[in-house]
Amino acid sequence: MAKNGNILNTISSLYRSLTKTEKKIADAETAQKIISALEGESIKYETYFKLIIAILLNPDLAVQCPLAEIAAHLEVGEATFVRFCRTLGFKGFSDFKLELSIELATKDGKDNTVLDSDITDSDNSLNIAHKLKSAINNVMDETINLLDFKQLEETVKAIQQANRVFLFGVGTSGITAEDAKNKLMRIGVQVDATGNNHFMYMQASLLTKKDVAIGLSHSGYSQETTHTMKIAKENGAKTIAITHSLRSPITEYADLVLVNGNKQGKLQGDSIGTKIAQLFVLDLIYALLVQASQESAVKIKQKTLNVILEQRIK
Repeated sequence: MAKNGNILNTISSLYRSLTKTEKKIADAETAQKIISALEGESIKYETYFKLIIAILLNPDLAVQCPLAEIAAHLEVGEATFVRFCRTLGFKGFSDFKLELSIELATKDGKDNTVLDSDITDSDNSLNIAHKLKSAINNVMDETINLLDFKQLEETVKAIQQANRVFLFGVGTSGITAEDAKNKLMRIGVQVDATGNNHFMYMQASLLTKKDVAIGLSHSGYSQETTHTMKIAKENGAKTIAITHSLRSPITEYADLVLVNGNKQGKLQGDSIGTKIAQLFVLDLIYALLVQASQESAVKIKQKTLNVILEQRIK
């Protein structure tokens, strides 16, 4: 029978050549080797490694099911599974679930592809259209799975209570911020948006504790957007990050983090999947704001629409 130290050495040697994602979704053969190494060990190690093996073999279980169902399936207490998540370095189950979801979603990512879906030379335009539609549907499903809906609702509440809302991002994220500004302004939200880094910094410096700052960065590593979040937070604003990367620099200055789907390669900065993922999250916020005050939203949207229609050539 192996000692505990030998178990760790065994696992280390088995996983040395694997990527971070592959370690989490290792095949059954690797898992069986770990099982063999665990025979006769102490209950703590046996329980924890049993959980590791179960997740390696069926990672979707941890991603798609609630804590109570996972614990029942693995025949452990909920508290035990939460301690297991913390042992791995996560704050708790929710943090673990989000990280694993992203890992699984990005395991097939290809950095050298330009398109959102696999297009072959034999595909005609109709085939390509269906592939793009499928890719977009997958992005929205992935986003729903990654979102923390409690934080989404807290975001809506923060916007409802804010004096001003400031959206910002660079590149395509800046364009998305401008689109959200248009929708939110039409229902009466005092909102501004920009993709110019100088304007971002100045606007963030003028925010107060009564304001909300929403930073968009799909990668989460935009220096300009992260710096703007830092300035906004230092000035007391409620800060919200919309990103695909839960552990990226932008989240360090965010009070709330909304994780959207779509792993994009380095050549996909203009990916329609990324745009859809960000717009989907922002549209959810918009829909919840309208739901909370439908009569007022309809009245204000009609008012803002009228002043535009008046300017059209008759």
